[in-house]
Formats: sequence, C-alpha cells, structure tokens
Amino acid sequence: MKKEDFWQDIENSSKINQELSNLKKEISTCQKVDKDLQDMDELLIIAKDDYSIIPELEDNLQNLMQLIDELEIKTLLNGPYDNYNCFLEIHPGAGGTEANDWAGMLLRMYERFCEKNYYQYEVIDYQKGEEAGVKSVTLRIKGYYPYGYFKVENGVHRLVRISPFDANKRRHTSFASVSVIPEFEKVENIDIKDSDLKIDVYHSSGAGGQSVNTSDSAVRITHLPTKIVVSCQIERSQLLNKMRAIEMLKSKLYQLELEKKNEELNKVKGVVSSINFGSQIRNYVLEPYTLVKDLRSGYETSQALKVLDGDILDIMESVLKKEG
Repeated sequence: MKKEDFWQDIENSSKINQELSNLKKEISTCQKVDKDLQDMDELLIIAKDDYSIIPELEDNLQNLMQLIDELEIKTLLNGPYDNYNCFLEIHPGAGGTEANDWAGMLLRMYERFCEKNYYQYEVIDYQKGEEAGVKSVTLRIKGYYPYGYFKVENGVHRLVRISPFDANKRRHTSFASVSVIPEFEKVENIDIKDSDLKIDVYHSSGAGGQSVNTSDSAVRITHLPTKIVVSCQIERSQLLNKMRAIEMLKSKLYQLELEKKNEELNKVKGVVSSINFGSQIRNYVLEPYTLVKDLRSGYETSQALKVLDGDILDIMESVLKKEG
C-alpha cells in the first residue's frame, strides 16, 4: 500500500485494502482473546480470597466465549471463494403482488443487515413490482467474507402472514428464491460467443432510496444455451452496463462449471449430493404467531420482526456451524 502507484488500480487497491481490514480484524480478535485469558488467570487467583469478584469473572467469561465463538466462525469460512464479493438475487415465486411484496421485504432485510454489519452494497438491477415490492433485484455485496456469509441464504424463503392486500384478511403463504454467487476475480477460460447472446436494452427503474440511472441504458443479457439471464442498470452508459452484465454472466457460467465438476466428482466417489438451490431453507411466520425457523440448522426465534429488520447474523452463523 506504500507504493506510489498503489491507488492507480482502484479495483485491485480496494481488494487489497479490504483484505488488510479483514486481517486486522482477525489479529485484533486473537490479541483480545489472549489478553482476556491472562486477565481471567489473574482474577481467578484473586477470587480464591475474595468471592465478591465472581460476578465480574462471570461477565468476563461470557465476553471471552463470545470472542472465541467469533474465531470458531472464522475457521468455518475456509471455502476457496468465501472472501470474494458476491451477487445476491431475489426473485418472487408465483402469487403476483403477494410474492412481489415478500421479495421486497427480503430486499429490505438484506439491506438492513448490510448497513448494521458494515457491508457495502449496490443495486445492480431492480425491476419494480406492478403494485408493490419487486419482480427481481440483484445486489453486489462487498465487505467481510461476503460470499462466505451470504451463501447460506441461497434457496427458497417462505412467508406466512395475514395479507395486507386481502380485503377479507385471510392468511397467505408466499415464496421467494434467493440466489447467491461469488464474483469471480478473473474468469478467462469462459468463452462466450456473440451468437449465444440475446441483448435487450430497456428503461431503468429506481429502487427506493437507491440512486439508479433512469435513462434507456439498462441492459439485459440472455445466454441462450443455458437460459441464464443477467441485467445491469447502475451505470450511466449502455456500454458500461453491458460490460458489468457480461462479468456477472461469466461468474454464473463459471459457477455452473464448478457445480458440474463437483457432481461428476461425487459420482466417482459414490456420493449422492443434495440439490440445495431451489429447496426451502427458512420459514417466516407472522400469523397466528411469530416465528422464524431455519430448516437446516434448526435455529428458531420468535423475534420475527427483528429478523426482517436485518438481525440475521445469528441465523447465518448457525447454518455455518451446522454445515461446517
């Protein structure tokens, strides 16, 4: 970072700066654990003669266990792409306005989570629902092990509530799918032919408080052989949006290749791999009681409104521990 030309390559310098920040956080946690352990030793010696400090010992022990828990989570973020930035897409299931509104609620949940946990995000593509919510939305997320944390959100999310759009106040069930892929840094071995692409240009739409371009520069690219669709509307020019969309497409195609290789390897090993994408992973119940339950880790909480306000770190970490 002390090199004179370090900040000339903004993308690379930002990546290194984030890596430095991650390393500093890990070292700081280790140093804090080491210091707290030394303090605990001293307090234990004093406690032999002075029982009044036992409450302080208990508080220190609780704080120490929390720090050790953080270190344990870090050991679980050991995947080859866990420290990569990621793309998170939300798509409503069947159900029109109900499903679109649920997708919008999930978008708000992830935005709040990012703001509370110091993740940077930008809305790459946003398709507004006709009456409420969103038809589809794509976020690009940067920060502390973005893919490592957000990959556990991959799957179908189910909501049960009294519909605000139903005059008879009946209970409705809505579904929305969340797809998360790493933003691969260099995908040079993915060959994309122009003849395999269907490119559409359309009018950008704003995403709430997000500042999104509103000219006819948004780009949607369909990869005909795989039917993968990517869109981008955040840049001011059609050319830049096309370049960003191509990079997303390359990441998706590379992810597809990795999944195929893993399936082939599992067949050779005789391992039956479960299909995670598209499977229901979490229930959010608002009526007749409040409950959020993750179906993989078994984690549940009655604080459903807090979860929908972005308090999902404990759920994420419960899944990481379960699958780690």
